[in-house]
Amino acid sequence: MGFAAATPRWRLGGRGSSAPRRPSTPHSGGTGVVGSSRPRCRQRGVVVGKRGRREKKTRDVFVGRPFEGLATEAEWVALRELVPAATAPLALADHPDRPVVLTTVLPMALPALVKPDGRIFLSVQMPARSGDLSRDLAAVLEDALRVEPGNYVGAAGLPEPGPRLQDLLADDGRLDVTVHATFDYWLDDPRPDDPEVSASLEQANSSILPTVAVPSAPAAYWCQVTEKAHLRWVLPEPEDTALDALARLQAAGDLALGSTGRYVGAFRAHGLLAPVWDLPRDPEPAEYEQPLADLAKRYADAVAVTEPLNAAERRARDGLRGRQLTLR
Repeated sequence: MGFAAATPRWRLGGRGSSAPRRPSTPHSGGTGVVGSSRPRCRQRGVVVGKRGRREKKTRDVFVGRPFEGLATEAEWVALRELVPAATAPLALADHPDRPVVLTTVLPMALPALVKPDGRIFLSVQMPARSGDLSRDLAAVLEDALRVEPGNYVGAAGLPEPGPRLQDLLADDGRLDVTVHATFDYWLDDPRPDDPEVSASLEQANSSILPTVAVPSAPAAYWCQVTEKAHLRWVLPEPEDTALDALARLQAAGDLALGSTGRYVGAFRAHGLLAPVWDLPRDPEPAEYEQPLADLAKRYADAVAVTEPLNAAERRARDGLRGRQLTLR
């Protein structure tokens, strides 16, 4: 039996723009201001059934930083929003011997697959069920632990109250990410001799933008589009702290990435900031390792400054804020 390509959340839209194209299937029921981790109620109380019976309805909340508290929060955001094909092993606190693999996407946009050997593949880019993505992923993971090998966890509605990723994962959810050039890792050897499977996999692979991790800074990724390349870096500090630090660099003329990387704006995603630099198409990603290391040092120094922004820095911050795009 064949599979359809998962709907990507990370495609770049519009003539080389760095703005992700929204998937055709809804992925989020959350509302509210990105960057605020204060839960925001969306449904309250009870509802009345057709015959007047009062039925309890699950209460949903919005959590602006769903991955807060995980050791590599920025990497979780990057895999959710920016990276097309990647995996990372997960360790479970209560099931230390159960192998779990976090993946960006799965065939048919499935939330989770359970391989015949019992390995669980959990999709971080699964369509959201509620305003708390951490609870959504934890609920899918709990379902996958109950599913027989060789089956999958399908889409479902608002999850009942329960544990979040922060409660289920060992090692504080630390990620060791492997970026893949294709989705071939979806299939185990021996590969099925099925033309439909091969065609679907080829179609999924054709949608991947070349993406490479730049190891000079955590959660930094180079990607290539038709006319240019980008470097996108999810910063681990709270959004306001990161914006102030970028404003200090901008005011000092220190926000460029080497001699060719031009700052163009930032994504706001799950309470964190992901600045973007336009790059020439030709240089290899490795050529930006040292410029990014230098920029990361300047950024860390700017974060450490405790004095209020001066007038020039406040103007720079206002200009940077005008070049932000909210993803979530």
